[in-house]
Amino acid sequence: MFSAIALTLFPDMFPGPLGLSLAGKALEKGLWSLETLDIRDFATDKHHTVDASPYGGGTGMVMKPDVVDAAVEHAKTRLPGAQIIYPSPRGIKLTQKLAEDLKNRDLIIVCGRFEGLDQRVIDHHDMLEVSLGDFVLSGGEIAAYALLDSIVRLLPGVIGKEDATHQESFSTTSEYAGLLEYPHYTRPSLWKGRTVPDVLLSGNHEQISAWRLEQAQMITEARRPDLLKRTSASKD
Repeated sequence: MFSAIALTLFPDMFPGPLGLSLAGKALEKGLWSLETLDIRDFATDKHHTVDASPYGGGTGMVMKPDVVDAAVEHAKTRLPGAQIIYPSPRGIKLTQKLAEDLKNRDLIIVCGRFEGLDQRVIDHHDMLEVSLGDFVLSGGEIAAYALLDSIVRLLPGVIGKEDATHQESFSTTSEYAGLLEYPHYTRPSLWKGRTVPDVLLSGNHEQISAWRLEQAQMITEARRPDLLKRTSASKD
């Protein structure tokens, strides 16, 4: 069973959206588990101080390595061998491939705040820094939601149809590998003067499959040509 521990200064933020919809139902069914630890509980002074001013000057505060280390060490006793993740804008990009790889590992996610963690505690625990993209959030909690949701939905039994994730954007399997997802349509067939493509009403599954692949390729070429170049280079 996939298990995760979130280390945070705001434990009330969890499970948050992870307690709803598919992830929440899976959590209730015991298909995965989530524990939260309050980093502040591991501070040793009477004020429960978790941050200090940076060496070398500058604005903002930095999370203290001794406090974060104590929290991580405790989490490691709960999930021995877990991959330790630090959500950070300077990390490697969260991709579908990474989510698929991480679903086979328990995770300890350290949610930073302020200017982030002291580099020494990152290095000491060999944390994997993961980024959602080229922007900055106020803390790691929202990034943790995204990371965990991307993983949990891949676990057996979470999504009703096991092959449902194979045709999605960024899938690494099937003929849609490396492509953005094709358009979807449902009832009514005529809505505000807009119709459903005839091929989807034809009942010809071979033609429908060909149309979907063509649409996925067109959309990817228009919006994310870098994905096509990446796929081509990978094949070469």
